[in-house]
Amino acid sequence: LSQDHGRVPGSIFGTEKDKVNCTFYFKIGACRHGETCTRIHNKPTFSQTIVLLSMYKSPAATAAVLDPAGLGVSQYSDNELQSHFDTFFEDVFVEVEDKYGEIDEMNVCDNLGDHLMGNVYIKFVKESSAKPCVESLNNRWYNGAPIKAELSPVTDFREACCRQYEMGECTRAGFCNFMHLKPISKDLRRKLYGRKMKEMRRSPSVSEEESSSAEKKKKKKKKKHKANHKLSGRLYM
Repeated sequence: LSQDHGRVPGSIFGTEKDKVNCTFYFKIGACRHGETCTRIHNKPTFSQTIVLLSMYKSPAATAAVLDPAGLGVSQYSDNELQSHFDTFFEDVFVEVEDKYGEIDEMNVCDNLGDHLMGNVYIKFVKESSAKPCVESLNNRWYNGAPIKAELSPVTDFREACCRQYEMGECTRAGFCNFMHLKPISKDLRRKLYGRKMKEMRRSPSVSEEESSSAEKKKKKKKKKHKANHKLSGRLYM
């Protein structure tokens, strides 16, 4: 991450005791005050994680903003909303992983606040995948709108998520300042994240490769020993 911490000791950087840097931006990569925040938003120069700002346009979230009374949401069934989200999630996940590198995890915010609504966070297995992905996606469009991508300081989604929401107890609903992550269907999770397991099963693991290599060396050494034994009368020191 960026090395400029506003000259704050590392032990309190990004914590509630830090009065210089924005704690919310450090934890969730977004802040409701935006550019008007009185604290520093330390934007990373390198990271494993990227964010695609306001990329997912949820029919339910759009209806909730335009119609706070909730009258418009009823036109969509739960199955329709889940199918809409799963299609989007798979579309982005497969495209990004195939073109830019293996994904460790991908999360989409279900919040209604402008700074979080529709944000897509993608954490790569390798840090080297993130920056090229950001540079490339900033020249691309999705669903008729330009993609706005940037590196994100988020490294631990457990810290960024609302614990009350996960327990079904958040009283701020969609306007909470911590992430409310929208879950994908179990079938899609198995399909996307199961791809890695299939690939791992197709190719031998590092330990298997090492074991195979060691076994080959052992056999080679044994053959050499036998050859040397046979030719011992002609060997010179």
